[in-house]
Amino acid sequence: MMLIPTHHFRDIERKPEYLQPEKCIPPPHPSLMGTMWFIRDGCGIACAIVTWILVLYAEFVVLFVMLIPSRDYVYSIINGIVFNLLAFLALASHFRAMLTDPGAVPKGNATKEFIESLQLKPGQVVYKCPKCCSIKPDRAHHCSVCKRCIRKMDHHCPWVNNCVGENNQKYFVLFTMYIALISLHALIMVGFHFLHCFEEDWTNFLQAYGLIREGTAEARISLHEKKQPLKVSSTECSSFSPPTTVILLILLCFEGLLFLIFTSVMFGTQVHSICTDETGIEQLKKEERRWAKKTKWMNMKAVFGHPFSLGWASPFATPDQGKADPYQYVV
Repeated sequence: MMLIPTHHFRDIERKPEYLQPEKCIPPPHPSLMGTMWFIRDGCGIACAIVTWILVLYAEFVVLFVMLIPSRDYVYSIINGIVFNLLAFLALASHFRAMLTDPGAVPKGNATKEFIESLQLKPGQVVYKCPKCCSIKPDRAHHCSVCKRCIRKMDHHCPWVNNCVGENNQKYFVLFTMYIALISLHALIMVGFHFLHCFEEDWTNFLQAYGLIREGTAEARISLHEKKQPLKVSSTECSSFSPPTTVILLILLCFEGLLFLIFTSVMFGTQVHSICTDETGIEQLKKEERRWAKKTKWMNMKAVFGHPFSLGWASPFATPDQGKADPYQYVV
């Protein structure tokens, strides 16, 4: 069986009869309702909600199980500020990555009028997407979930319910970075909590129910005393009982370790894609490089904005990507 080259389908798009502009409906005029970008995908919405719930769960355990009951107020204040700041930046980055247009090509712009306006010269060709009926620029790919062609599309991420493309890659990179940082921070705090509080809390808990010796004599607790609710003393490190505290901390450890590994890998792959100026789809399809090669620093500035500043780490700073025309329709 003959293998079909990966560029075969793009070569088909070069044929004039493939464009069929008469079958394309002109794109609708933008309205106030259409200015906000949001993908109505059930799976993506569910994943985005789960992401926020998991971050809020980590916030609950860190604050109400470890920091607030702690007797070391300096430790609690410093770690509380750092963790809350990182969590806020992570959720803000997630919000921006989800609600930012990743670089969608105008849908239905493959009309006869638009093609004529390009004033094509002999030998010049344009590409048309048969799914969304649009003339797409080079390096654009169609997303079946967003139902649009996305410029420099890397992949569609259900956790942010959006594509990662030219306009929101910065926010996605920041999201993975801050999630990895809060996961690492939470794991470190859990480790300290077990070292300093676990032995003391469990000793008090077992002594209260007469399950271990207190000093050299065996604890004598009557049946009536055993049925009384456990009183939490001011010297304990958690306002919850030791079994409840252990369960909450184990769940937090599992969540933190899982997301630390996952987001660290995603952060590394994204930075590598930016430095090599090659998206995940382009690497997967092994597409022929048709664009100019730039330095790694220039590629970083193209995504995070230039010049270098603290705005690179802020999800509220929109990157200045220059005045270059993003619609490279003609080849």
